[in-house]
Amino acid sequence: MSIGVATARSQLCLKRLLDEPQDKLLECKRARLAPPPPTPGLSPCLRPRSPTPKSSQSQSPSRVGPYILFERCEGEETYRAVHAHTQQQYTCQVLPLRGYQEHLAAYARIGHHDNICGLQDVVIGQDSVYVFLPNHHGDMHAYVRNRKRLGEEEAGLLFTQMLNAVMHCHCHGVVLRDLKLRRFVFTDRYRTHLALLGLDDCVLLHGDHSDDSLTDRHGCPAYVGPELLTNGGGSYSGRAADIWSLGVSLYTMLIGRYPFQDTQPAALFAKIRRGTFSLPDWLSPRAKCLIGCMLRKSPAERLEASELLMHPWLTNPCALHTKHDSNFNPDAAFTPNSFGSVYLVQGLFELMDPGAN
Repeated sequence: MSIGVATARSQLCLKRLLDEPQDKLLECKRARLAPPPPTPGLSPCLRPRSPTPKSSQSQSPSRVGPYILFERCEGEETYRAVHAHTQQQYTCQVLPLRGYQEHLAAYARIGHHDNICGLQDVVIGQDSVYVFLPNHHGDMHAYVRNRKRLGEEEAGLLFTQMLNAVMHCHCHGVVLRDLKLRRFVFTDRYRTHLALLGLDDCVLLHGDHSDDSLTDRHGCPAYVGPELLTNGGGSYSGRAADIWSLGVSLYTMLIGRYPFQDTQPAALFAKIRRGTFSLPDWLSPRAKCLIGCMLRKSPAERLEASELLMHPWLTNPCALHTKHDSNFNPDAAFTPNSFGSVYLVQGLFELMDPGAN
């Protein structure tokens, strides 16, 4: 099936599901796979995740409509799936039945993008919704863990694709939340092309999309921004929180560990709230600066995804390994409040590259 035909089919599927009244289930085969056990609370990822033992259910295939579901993917509520008739392989995400149309609406809003896994099919079960996405060749979390850390050239090529996916979502009023390396998967066996897998944790903005204020705390411990850990139920910028998570992702890709680590959750969150992190001397000044543009304690000081794509570390790859830029002090680039409350993007880049003009 061609990409154009698959995209048209998925859009028709989305329209049909989004038009269906919430209180009327679609006529379909009853799914025989039990949904994952519910986790109390709105933000389970803010608590440390304990390893989930493989159950007999995840080891034996289960039938969902025309699909056969096999083992669950590591660390996620996704399954490897195969269409019983075509033998085409997919990735299946299991969503709660309640409010499934809100989750699927994000796919209809963003449309097709090369760095976002498009929805292929949906099966409505008795208690859950099974969303089928393209098959992939592993995620970034496992890739970085196996490689220890990535070189700057490879990291730049992959991170650009991650940024493109996030920018597209943000421009269409979709805040991703719970953004982490594991949510980006390789769509080719050579592991050069990345795509965002799943929009089930996202929030759709309404109106002119300029107001991205959120109040619920949602995210995984290592990736959560300091503003989500403050006392009280005040609002925060959803887009800025996504950018912080991207900063944690790039730091981990380049250095091989999280910028904020501790075995005790309280100590980990205290480190994140302080927003202080260290960078090794061997990292290039431009890479240090880009990380510092995202891991800013004040959300208002973080660059937007579209601005980050203009950064010289991404736009000038031949200078990735330059260790010494005269007149550039990388420490000043990410010292808290060194640029004031609002970034002037061009001025920041001139600091990095005095010969830019």
